[in-house]
Parts: sequence; structure tokens; C-alpha cells
Amino acid sequence: MTITEPPFQLPFRATTEQACNWLAQQTATPWALARMIESGLTPYVWLDYDPDYPALFGDANGGYPAPIFFEGDTQRLAAGSEDVLITITKDAYKIVTQLKPPGFRRDLHTLRFLKKDLERLANKLKREAEPEPVNIAATMESQTGINKGQVLMAFANLVKIDLEQALESGGGIFGDDGARIKGSARRTKNKAEWNPVTLALGLNDLYRVPLSHLKRAFNAHDFLYAWAAEWNHTLALLGK
Repeated sequence: MTITEPPFQLPFRATTEQACNWLAQQTATPWALARMIESGLTPYVWLDYDPDYPALFGDANGGYPAPIFFEGDTQRLAAGSEDVLITITKDAYKIVTQLKPPGFRRDLHTLRFLKKDLERLANKLKREAEPEPVNIAATMESQTGINKGQVLMAFANLVKIDLEQALESGGGIFGDDGARIKGSARRTKNKAEWNPVTLALGLNDLYRVPLSHLKRAFNAHDFLYAWAAEWNHTLALLGK
């Protein structure tokens, strides 16, 4: 009799090896640290309380899991660094904090990935793998989009222009309605919505925002997940 090994169960905070093994089970493709980072996953490192950084820890006198999200830090990991360097993170109260140079160094084996983030990525990849065709024309005519706050959260840090001012100028960013959903601001500007795919393409074309940064934005924000398939399909049609 053949005994089937049960599927691996993710812990609340998974090591890099555990996360890669679990994702490989879910997607039937190999995973490595670089691929997880490129897919938008945020690694964490547990920081034990350090009296030299009281503001960083606040009331968390036992320590807390610090996220590694700064592009320079994550790119270093994805490139195959031998250790972890954290120069910017969030404190125990989730406020972005720049660490004193040279930052914190930790061993690679201390990296952890949250179970909920891994499950969300796996579900997203499974949805994208479904064969159902995407009706781009129908989606583009949709009267739903993302609001100003979501636009700023996803894209403001990618451009040098004042994106909020551009949104409030009354235009659609890229002429006429542009990326703005037609008619969404008919009653009040506060109700205006923008198509994130059109907006992202415009940011790439006019402001030279790298596609890799825009791809990461679609993977990093829950409110953009519904648009990820259209974004990927549009890039495929454009040969990008």
C-alpha cells in the first residue's frame, strides 16, 4: 500500500525554505527567494529589543517582526546577498522609519514570510492560471475603478510629479478623461475613479516609470488584484 505524504502545512511565519516548498506545491513550479520578492512578497525579520533604539520598539519590549520593503534592501536580497541588510523598515507601531547607518544586518536564515501573504499570492496565481479569457474591451468600458486615495497609495511614490495635484486638476492625467473613468466625477470630484491599467501605462510612457515597479504595485495592493489579469494581458498584447 502506498502512503501519500500529507501536504506541507504553513506555519504563521514561514522560513524561506518552507515558503518556497509550499509555493512549489501550490503552483507546480520551482520557487526561490528572488522569485518571491519579485512577486511582491514582503520578508520579515524578528528584531529583539535593543535599548539603543527605544523609539523603534516603543512598548514592544520583547521585540517585533520588522518588514523589509525598501527597494534597495529587497533588491539586494533578490540579487543573492549573503546576509540581510535593513536600512528602512517600520517600527512596532507600523510607522516607516529610516535606521541609522549602516542599518541592521541579520543572517539569511532569519527571514520569515507571513502565512496570509503566501496564501494570498498562491490564490492570485491560481486565478491568473485559469483559462477563462479576459474581455479587455468590456473591462475598459467598466464604470468602476480605483479612487484617488488608492491611486496615490499605489503610484505616488513611483513618480516625481505631484500626483495628487495632477488628479485634482480636473483632467484625466493624460488628456481629456484619460485614465479617469468617464462620468465618475459628474457629481463631485471626490467620487472620481481611475482605471489603474490605463494610468500605469501612462506613467510608464510619459514619466518613464519602469514596468517592473508598476508590476510590483499590482502585486502589492489588495485593491489592484482585480485588475492584475487585465494588466498582464495588456502587457502581453503590447509585447512588453
